[in-house]
Amino acid sequence: MEWLQKTTAVLKQLTEISVAILALAVVIQVLFGAGAAFFPVDVVGNVVAVTKALGSEGLVGLVAIGVLLAVFNRK
Repeated sequence: MEWLQKTTAVLKQLTEISVAILALAVVIQVLFGAGAAFFPVDVVGNVVAVTKALGSEGLVGLVAIGVLLAVFNRK
């Protein structure tokens, strides 16, 4: 069972790092625009597209958002 706890801890840390990188990428794109040479991906556009896709699914989208929030807020 110890390996399961270690794996869960590593996955939680990776998720936290991923969210921090996503937030940093959004700030970089807001400050420097979509054509920033060091981060050439349209992060804001992708976040908007995911949000729009979840929103257009109705109840399934709301359930998916609820599950994501539960996963991120669980400690």
